[in-house]
Amino acid sequence: MKTEAAILVETGQPLEIGRLDIPKLRSGQCLVEIAFSGVCHTQILEARGRRGDDPWVPHCLGHEASGVVLETGPDVTRVETDDRVALSWIKGTGIDSGGSTYDWDGREVNAGPVTTFQRHAVVSENRLTRLPDDLEFERAILLGCALPTGLGAVLNVAKPAPGDTAVVFGAGGVGICVVMGAVVAGCDPVIAVDMLPEKLELAKKFGATHGILAGEGDPVAAIHEICPDGADVALEAIGRPDVMARALDCVRHQGGRAVIIGNAPTGSTLMVDPWQFNQGKSLLGTWGGDSDPDRDYARYAALMTEGKIDVAPLLSDPYALEDINTVLDDLEAGRLGRPLIDMKTSS
Repeated sequence: MKTEAAILVETGQPLEIGRLDIPKLRSGQCLVEIAFSGVCHTQILEARGRRGDDPWVPHCLGHEASGVVLETGPDVTRVETDDRVALSWIKGTGIDSGGSTYDWDGREVNAGPVTTFQRHAVVSENRLTRLPDDLEFERAILLGCALPTGLGAVLNVAKPAPGDTAVVFGAGGVGICVVMGAVVAGCDPVIAVDMLPEKLELAKKFGATHGILAGEGDPVAAIHEICPDGADVALEAIGRPDVMARALDCVRHQGGRAVIIGNAPTGSTLMVDPWQFNQGKSLLGTWGGDSDPDRDYARYAALMTEGKIDVAPLLSDPYALEDINTVLDDLEAGRLGRPLIDMKTSS
């Protein structure tokens, strides 16, 4: 069986569409027919070569999607054939089967335990989570990365109390999920900071009470005008060290918490004044919002199906797989919240 995939052949160059031979499933692997894939800024970093040397090229990309299990390999118990599933880079229980190698007209193409820029993918069972019947594939892609990272960073890491002040730096796909998490947690006010006014307007649709345009003056000073003692929590969802430092600057003494979500380019350095730690501030990191698929994904799905969060305005109009390079360009330019690639659409 063959499938179409977007392949990173050389960093800094456009992805290429190729037809890959699907390998025989090993222990703990599943073959999934991808319905929709999302795209994360991590893939921009990989494709543009901003994560350092890439010894795995050529390789497949993508780590959040939805689809249907077509086949299960030996020893798989987490899912069954015909299950509707979310594909995620965050590990759940089950076998961690490692990556795969596809054949592309005699050339080896590497793939990690989960890849999604393709119509069919061999996926490790611990990267698959069953979906509730009433959750559409389009919305379900967000369970792969954006929702667990954004909601989890608030609910599992920052842990604000109802009425706490929250600041979100960056109103992209993950940042909007952070805004939704702050609203779910009962934060008030919820302050969004971004360079683009249209992103601030989007953040307000998801519950942000204030928007600060970062290019006009000092955003930290603007935050202190809203909450003079500083914010209770601030979350950085951009991946810029200077913004990470501002997140720590803007939280209050004696208990303020700054959470770093964004991925900075390899080799970046964060400079902070250690005096801030003497004032009782905390700088926290997170790995995927500290989310556990077995513990958290059903809860995140329920927030969508019960109408407590509405992710639809975050998703782009569907792109075709063949338009993958346009998708990356549009996402990097800030023209999209979360791209949606429909594997049944052709350009």
